[in-house]
Amino acid sequence: MVFQNLAEKLQATFKKLRGKGKLTEKDVQAALKEVKLALLEADVNYKVVKDFVGKVQERAVGSTVMESLTPGQQVIKIVNDELTQLMGGSKSELEFAAKSPTILMLVGLQGAGKTTSVGKLGKYLQKQGKQPLLVAGDIYRPAAIKQLQILGERLAIPVFTMGDQKNPIDIAKAALSYATSNNHDLVILDTAGRLHIDQKMMDELKGIKAKINPDQILLVVDSMTGQDAVNVAQNFDQTLGIDGVILTKLDGDARGGAALSIKAVTGKPIKFVGMGEKMDALEAFHPDRMSSRILGMGDVLSLIEKAEANMDLQKALSLEEKLRQNEFTLEDFIEQMEQVRNMGPLDQILGMIPGIAGANQLKNLQVDEKQLDHIAAIINSMTPQERRSPEIINGSRRKRIARGSGTSIQEINRLLKQFKQTKKMMKQFSDMSNGKMKGLRKLPFFN
Repeated sequence: MVFQNLAEKLQATFKKLRGKGKLTEKDVQAALKEVKLALLEADVNYKVVKDFVGKVQERAVGSTVMESLTPGQQVIKIVNDELTQLMGGSKSELEFAAKSPTILMLVGLQGAGKTTSVGKLGKYLQKQGKQPLLVAGDIYRPAAIKQLQILGERLAIPVFTMGDQKNPIDIAKAALSYATSNNHDLVILDTAGRLHIDQKMMDELKGIKAKINPDQILLVVDSMTGQDAVNVAQNFDQTLGIDGVILTKLDGDARGGAALSIKAVTGKPIKFVGMGEKMDALEAFHPDRMSSRILGMGDVLSLIEKAEANMDLQKALSLEEKLRQNEFTLEDFIEQMEQVRNMGPLDQILGMIPGIAGANQLKNLQVDEKQLDHIAAIINSMTPQERRSPEIINGSRRKRIARGSGTSIQEINRLLKQFKQTKKMMKQFSDMSNGKMKGLRKLPFFN
C-alpha cells in the first residue's frame, strides 16, 4: 500500500487526539512529536519535516482550535491542509504548445522506468485525444530502442527511430520534422540515462534541449529510492532545468519520503505517479487526494474517475435495471468482478473508499487476487442455466462444478453464499439510488 508505514503511524496518533474532549497545548505538542518521528522514518527530508511541524503547530495551538467543540478534528484538518501544500497544493497540469507539436522530453537515470514512462504517458495523453509520437533517443542502453518499439506496437502508438548509430540531437530534430509532416500534435522523447549523474550525459541533454526547445522537461525518478530521488531531482533541475517530475513505483513505496519532499526541496511539482506495471497505471498527481489517503479518509474522486474510465456505461445502466428487477445473476457477478479488476490492484481500490481506507483496516484485510481467479473458474464451470438460477445447484451439481473448476464443494458453497449476500447488498444500494434511504441503515458498516 502507498505510504502504508506513514499512514499507520499518523492515523494511530490522530486516533488518540480524536478521543479527547479537550486538547491542551501539551497534547498537541506530544502528537506533533509523533508526527515528526513518523515523517522522518518515512525518509522525508529533515528540513522539510521541521518546517512542516512548525507550520502545523503554529496553526494548531491557537484559541480557534483549542476552544473548538471538536479540537482533534480541527488539528487533523490542519495536518491535511499542510500535507496538501507540502506536496504542491493542487494538481500541476502539463503545458501544451500553442502551435503543434508539443514536445515533452523525459530525462532521468537508468533503472527509474523512463522508457516505460514514455509509453505510459503516450497512452495517458492519447486517451485525452492527442496524437502522440514516441521518439527512441536512448542510443546507449542495450535494447532501449527495441523496448520502446514493442511498447509502441502494444499501445498502437507510432515510434520514431533512426537506430543507434545517429546522434541523439539529430534524432530529435528529425523526429520533429516527421511529427509535423504526419500530423502528430505531441512528441514524447526518450533520452539516455546513466547509473549516476555525469557531465557527458548532462552535456548531451543540454544539447538536445538547446536544439529542439522542449515545452516541458519531465524528470523520471524511482520513488523507492527515497531521499536519493530528491537529490537526483535537485541535481537535474540545477543543471538542466526541469518542469516537473514523474514519480515511478509509488504503489510499492510504503514510506513515501520522495513524494513528500520533492516539491518542497526543488520547487518542482510531481505531475504524474506510476501506480503499477500495467501501461494504464500512470495517474495525474493530486496532492489533496494523496493527503486524504495518507490520513485514512479515502479518495472518492479518483475512485469515480477510475470507474468512469474502466466501466462500460451501458452495462452499468443494464446492471442497475437488473438489480431493480431482482434479476442479477452469476453472469453479471463475474462481469462486474472483471470490470472492478480492470480498475487496478484491489488494495489500491479499497484504499480509496472512506471507512475502509484506514491503514489498519487495509492491513487486516487480506486481498488475495488469486481467489478471484478461483471464483471465475467456478462460475465458468457452471451451465448457463446454473449461472442464471443458482438456486437449482444441488449436491450433485456442486460435485460436478468442483471437479470442473479444480476446487472443493466448500468453495462452491462459500461462493454461492457470497453471491447471495452481494446480491442483497447491491439491491439495497439500488434502493438508495431511488431515494429509499431506509436501506442505508441495513448495510453491514452501519451495524
